[in-house]
Amino acid sequence: MNKVLQFILADVSQAICVSHTSKENTVLRSGLPPEKVFVIPNAVNTAMFRPASEKLSQDEIVIVVISRLVYRKGADLLVEVIPKVCHLFPNNSLYMNSIPQDLVRFIVGGDGPKRVRLEEMREKNSLQDRVEMLGAVPHARVQSVLISGHIFLNSSLTEAFCIAILEAASCGLLTVSTRVGASHQVLLDDMIVLAEPDPSDMMKKLYNWHDVAKRTEIVYDRALGCPNQNLIDRLSWGPAEDIEEAPDFSLPNSQCSGFKEGGSLRSR
Repeated sequence: MNKVLQFILADVSQAICVSHTSKENTVLRSGLPPEKVFVIPNAVNTAMFRPASEKLSQDEIVIVVISRLVYRKGADLLVEVIPKVCHLFPNNSLYMNSIPQDLVRFIVGGDGPKRVRLEEMREKNSLQDRVEMLGAVPHARVQSVLISGHIFLNSSLTEAFCIAILEAASCGLLTVSTRVGASHQVLLDDMIVLAEPDPSDMMKKLYNWHDVAKRTEIVYDRALGCPNQNLIDRLSWGPAEDIEEAPDFSLPNSQCSGFKEGGSLRSR
């Protein structure tokens, strides 16, 4: 395969990859000089992928999965993780000992050869009311599915970029993802929780109170470190004085002709 790639790219003068991981793989496999390979990440249409207008109910936690149900996308990991999460938070624990507990549901969108395994898992564990299988989701409906949940779960075994977690973050979801490929390069650390592609580690990252406490403590420390301000000062927030504004500029028409308003380059 590397020989084929080297032959295909032999006449290439410049190349673009969507992530630094993708660039490293391309340089190693094709023999292209690193200075000829540039990294330009995918973009997301934030006009389409936006958060819900109303706050979701806090009576349950909804975990969303939208993916092709194939081996490379970690469908077999989902078969193992979903029953464990549901077992950890059974339906009858909602008000156990008068202490509210999180009721967890899954929404799985996507189709593929591994869909049969997920449906068998749902039947075997009697999770028909906890795991909703949507089948293939048209791109125009992806946003409406994403905003139905609190957490986006990506279980891929390999990723060049994973635009799906970028779309989920744009819709306001916290992302839990396997630490593979370039998944760690897409979002800021406080927007994603990374786990090894192993069911036990994914379980820890999905529901780990030590992690929750640690992250909450960081927020409290930041709040305590903020200077005291009266209400008038708080209401008069504005841009900092030391922010340097970039000058306006325009590109020649010849350089803009390849772009459409509101468009984005996508790679799945």
